[in-house]
Amino acid sequence: MPEPTRVFVVRHGETAWNVDKRIQGHLDVPLNERGRWQAERLAQALAGEQLAAVYSSDLQRARDTAAAVAAACGVELRLDAQLRERAFGRFEGRTFEEIEQHWPDDVQRWRRRDPGFDAQGGERLDAFYARSLEVALRHAARHPAQAIAIVSHGGVLDCLYRAAAGIELSAARHWQVTNAAVNRLLWTPQGFSLVGWNDTAHLEGAPEEAGEATSSTPPR
Repeated sequence: MPEPTRVFVVRHGETAWNVDKRIQGHLDVPLNERGRWQAERLAQALAGEQLAAVYSSDLQRARDTAAAVAAACGVELRLDAQLRERAFGRFEGRTFEEIEQHWPDDVQRWRRRDPGFDAQGGERLDAFYARSLEVALRHAARHPAQAIAIVSHGGVLDCLYRAAAGIELSAARHWQVTNAAVNRLLWTPQGFSLVGWNDTAHLEGAPEEAGEATSSTPPR
């Protein structure tokens, strides 16, 4: 049997759209000043973990966060578009208030976490879950007895938490997915198990220009 893999899963650093509660999806939004600071603090926190690899979404908010980690750990950054956030179609670029105003029926299905729901031009929740889990399992299985980091997005991390904790896809979220927090999973051939979640000790003393963005907003 393969030895377990230690997996650090991380949401990208903060962006201006996180602060505005604007849906990003596949749109390529950069880190803001606070997000860049978070990436550097994250890199310092993971520098001693002897990572064998750093995998990241190819969207720049994740890529730039992951690049800081890879540099601090002296490993190559490996990009994978399958680690992108859920595609949100016509929701992308809009605030939650704008979405509620334009598509109230869609919002009700979204809030209920209907597995078959997709915003027009977007991705079904069940398909997104399957994608997120498959790519994370695939990368973890490549590194038995090693440690890796996966830098991705709030929606992806939500899916991985559910898989590790055995929580149904349609259940309401009651856990945080904070920008640049450290989350710890363990992979074995049986799947993921939860070790620790939402460790933000390395983010103490953050710049005060922007408020901390978490995924406590409507489900991604």
